[in-house]
Amino acid sequence: MKITRAVVPSLFTVLNIFCGFGSLIHTSQSDFALAAWFIILAAVFDVFDGVMARITKSSSDFGVEFDSLSDVVSFGVAPSFLVYNLHLRSMEGPGMLISAMPMVFGALRLARFNSQLVSYDKDYFKGLPIPAMALMIASFVISFSREGAGLNALESSLLIPMIVILSLLMVSSMKYDTIPRLSARGIRHHPLRFTLGITALTAIVITRGQALFPVLVFYVATGPLRYLVRFIQNSLHPAEKGLEEKDTEITSVDI
Repeated sequence: MKITRAVVPSLFTVLNIFCGFGSLIHTSQSDFALAAWFIILAAVFDVFDGVMARITKSSSDFGVEFDSLSDVVSFGVAPSFLVYNLHLRSMEGPGMLISAMPMVFGALRLARFNSQLVSYDKDYFKGLPIPAMALMIASFVISFSREGAGLNALESSLLIPMIVILSLLMVSSMKYDTIPRLSARGIRHHPLRFTLGITALTAIVITRGQALFPVLVFYVATGPLRYLVRFIQNSLHPAEKGLEEKDTEITSVDI
């Protein structure tokens, strides 16, 4: 068997899906906080497999498909199983349907992403990335769930709307910024994005993870806010609307 440099990013993808499996195990044992941390750790490995693919120059269609399969487990199945066991199982059938939304819509989002992929480096994502959705759910659980007590009434009432909104955003056509490459060219092309990323990462480290949920709320909100700003601009300047539409490819799962 010939071992190539493409194995390096694949090892990080294996760690990604292994963390997803670890999250499922801890959720089944009602250790919800640790299950959420496993989802966050899976996201870290998901970032590193992309970084290693660039460093080793081993990006491939196989890597894209393997990464997507891993993401379905770690960022689709794991958060769905987590919210179901944490709170929604008390709603029986409706709870099962709602808790399945991150998994189902996440799989749709990944399928659309792969079918429309034309290059491995993009300036933005179309629709909320599935890792961001999973991180939002995981950070919500870490921030608001109490060991042995779960969620209080207010937080429980926010869980279902949050799941529905995040799921729909994944299959929307709203644009979300990608993480800029850590290089002189990446910093030069996206200085504001890079500065905000460093500031957010510093805040998360200093607060020992407590700032993760507010940071993700801000990131998730950028999609609708950007859409609203462009909608107003197109209303004021209809001539520019045609140029925007050329960059928007609508599919059967867009909203």
